[in-house]
Amino acid sequence: MTRTAGRSRGPRLQDRIIELIHEQRLAPGATLPTEPQLMDLLGASRNSVREAVRALQALGIVEIRHGTGTFVGEAPLAVLKPSLTFQLRSRARALADLVAVRELLEVGLIAEVAGTIPPRRLDELDALAARMADDPDADRAFHALLYSSCGNELVLQLVDLFWSACHEAGAALAPADDPAERVVADHRAVVGALRTGDADAARAAMRRHFTEVRDRVSRALPADGAD
Repeated sequence: MTRTAGRSRGPRLQDRIIELIHEQRLAPGATLPTEPQLMDLLGASRNSVREAVRALQALGIVEIRHGTGTFVGEAPLAVLKPSLTFQLRSRARALADLVAVRELLEVGLIAEVAGTIPPRRLDELDALAARMADDPDADRAFHALLYSSCGNELVLQLVDLFWSACHEAGAALAPADDPAERVVADHRAVVGALRTGDADAARAAMRRHFTEVRDRVSRALPADGAD
């Protein structure tokens, strides 16, 4: 790799480090070139390199292990949560938009897994649904387990990111009638549909699950729906 002419700054330097990771085929967990090596390869000052590496650390692209070195990270989508949460708290319609995206994603996914989930896992999902009245973590575990067999790690991260952001913003929602009982019933209905192996029934059950959430979001929005 040739030395970059001049001194890189800001986001451009971050981009060059990312390019270097790909050019050297460094997989997650691999050791990143040392700070002096990065300075030489990128034609940048020590402070600039440190600033760029810290910015990439915040994105999960690199991992700094003090006393050990700097390594290529996993770049999990969870690092997007602060930005997503900021959107939800800053714009009135953002929560409604996110719920709509989440519904589209999960209604599509449920049809993919219908007929593929073994009875033992369906029993585990039923048990998680029953716990939702008293255990808020059971809802998150339910959605993670529901799609665990889809074989798509990116999808699983998106489902968890959207669930987490929606529930963190839950304080903005209007209260529901008998919310705990409704939540349990909706999730058990999803499991019941999955037991039939009918993709259409599973999609319908998942849409019903989101109906109450959409209603609560609508009631929480300003009357004119403005941001």
